[in-house]
Amino acid sequence: MNLEQLRSFVEVARIGHFTRAAALLHLAQPSLSRQISTLESDLGAELFHRVRGNITLTDAGESLLPLARRMLADAESVRYEMQELAGLRKGRVRLGATPTLCISLVADVLTSFHAAYPGIDLHLTEQGSHGLLEELSEGALDIALITTSEDPQNASSILQRTPLLTEELVLISSARSELLTGRESMTLGDIAKLPLITFHESYDLRATTMQAFSASRLNPTVVLEGAEMDAVLRCVERGLGVAVVPAMVMVDRPGLRSVRITEPRLTRSISIAHRHDVTLTRAAAAMQEMIINTADLFAAAHTGAAATITRLH
Repeated sequence: MNLEQLRSFVEVARIGHFTRAAALLHLAQPSLSRQISTLESDLGAELFHRVRGNITLTDAGESLLPLARRMLADAESVRYEMQELAGLRKGRVRLGATPTLCISLVADVLTSFHAAYPGIDLHLTEQGSHGLLEELSEGALDIALITTSEDPQNASSILQRTPLLTEELVLISSARSELLTGRESMTLGDIAKLPLITFHESYDLRATTMQAFSASRLNPTVVLEGAEMDAVLRCVERGLGVAVVPAMVMVDRPGLRSVRITEPRLTRSISIAHRHDVTLTRAAAAMQEMIINTADLFAAAHTGAAATITRLH
């Protein structure tokens, strides 16, 4: 078994067609077929069902696929690590983060990191923590920033998570709106009476908010449902309604006003995750240090603020 065979196997599994996979791999179709046949012979198991051109994975193929992806990702990490022996002038970092972090903490991290290490290629994946943890397990990411509420209890044991920040969820409105005028805080009961904009159902932030209303036996007045983060913020700025967001989102947003939420107080925790069975490349380790330093700055800037962001150690 070699990396070329594994790469061919993964591509056929992804495309579901030998001829098209061969073209993408710049191989003749018979050569690709021989690679797969040799791999199956070495493993002693068929990897694909081949029925009238319909290519699907067997049980053995399903078991091999995540392992093959991980092995290929590890081999790629080795290649980049060798490039870094000359210093952090070359290399790559694959960072994953949730949508709310991408428009706040991560934006500052990437700006500072690129200024310090302009030769490092940066790849950013934006999705919920569940998907990020899966990509980490498969070796498709080096580091991910996840939120505790999105972190599944049965997450892979090969992942190491380091607490980073905890922050309050706050209620926001347009700075021109009178909905929050004269208020320093609001209860969920108060919020339920206001026109509420909610996030897309893929956002754990939406689930957290709606669960809090449900636990308090409240039915919020939803005026817009299923929006993405950027759309929510823009709609709030234009006075369409209010929204519950992490305090970090308020950084450098003069068009928004926020108040704290009480009864109950809503918070979330942020952690850095990576695979503990794979040593971080020098570039990834530098990125992790940059994330920690930026988190320290965020926490210091919000000490004593209307809504707190606290550094976790």
